[in-house]
Amino acid sequence: MTSQDISEQPTYVPPIPQDTPPAEEEENNSGVLEMIERIGSIIVPIGVALYAVLYLGVESMYSVFEVTPEQAGIDQSVLLGRLMGTLILLLLVALPVLGVVVGVGWLADKVTFGMVGKLVNTVRRRPWLIALIAALWSGATYWGLLSVFGDTDLAVKVVVAVGLGVLAFLVPFRLLRRKPVGRAGMKVLVGALTGLGLGFLLIVQMTLGAIEVQQTGKANEFITYVGFQDQWAVLRSAENDKPLYESRWMMLLGESNGAYVLYDCDKLETVRRSMDKTILESIRLAPEREEGFKCGTLAEETQPAEATSQ
Repeated sequence: MTSQDISEQPTYVPPIPQDTPPAEEEENNSGVLEMIERIGSIIVPIGVALYAVLYLGVESMYSVFEVTPEQAGIDQSVLLGRLMGTLILLLLVALPVLGVVVGVGWLADKVTFGMVGKLVNTVRRRPWLIALIAALWSGATYWGLLSVFGDTDLAVKVVVAVGLGVLAFLVPFRLLRRKPVGRAGMKVLVGALTGLGLGFLLIVQMTLGAIEVQQTGKANEFITYVGFQDQWAVLRSAENDKPLYESRWMMLLGESNGAYVLYDCDKLETVRRSMDKTILESIRLAPEREEGFKCGTLAEETQPAEATSQ
């Protein structure tokens, strides 16, 4: 055999490894685990944005009593401590709901012999449709913001939500759908807007709850869950041991800079009194009120007297 014959023999080329993932990995990526991952990537920004807006809600609550949260001794650390029970409760509620959603989706896919999964995949492959859905949803998150700034008509809210979603978010979301990084960013943005929208709706409810306390002297369960302190006390003077404010129950809004911040339900007034000169004789948490009780009885008696003297 000559050297020419040897050179003409084909050289061995090893097979090129394929990038195709195994069937089991594909099944996991398109199954329940992927659904949980997608839902989790949206829930996290919702929770962060919701917590960020809650301080504005607390500020709105205490503005009803003509004070700021700082004047009542509430800063970010105190707010986090009061909201810890609320966050744990929300987590305990969210986990079963998430499990039920995943279970229902899996069951529907099995009952329809995979038609639900195919429908979802078909929708996902249409970037303009996904962008439109996300844009309309993002526009709807401004519903809460419109509710905070005024009593807007329902028709106006719908027009603003739809118009803002289509004009401001449709094209950017479609452009973000071109790359995986853009799709992930769109999820975070939609989740954050959802959290902000829910937060503004909570601000409205927190403000209405504070107004209810101002009028009836009783806090509902909602504002107590978000950190409002429904605590009442009878005060005595530390200097001469005499009762203060005619031994009436005063709401203790908080304490800051060595002073108690108190709300006089009967006179509809908020006062500050030095802690060194005040003794909390009796304390109640969320006291029961008799039927028909309302705040401002002494204020109503004072107003006719002032009108007569004038």
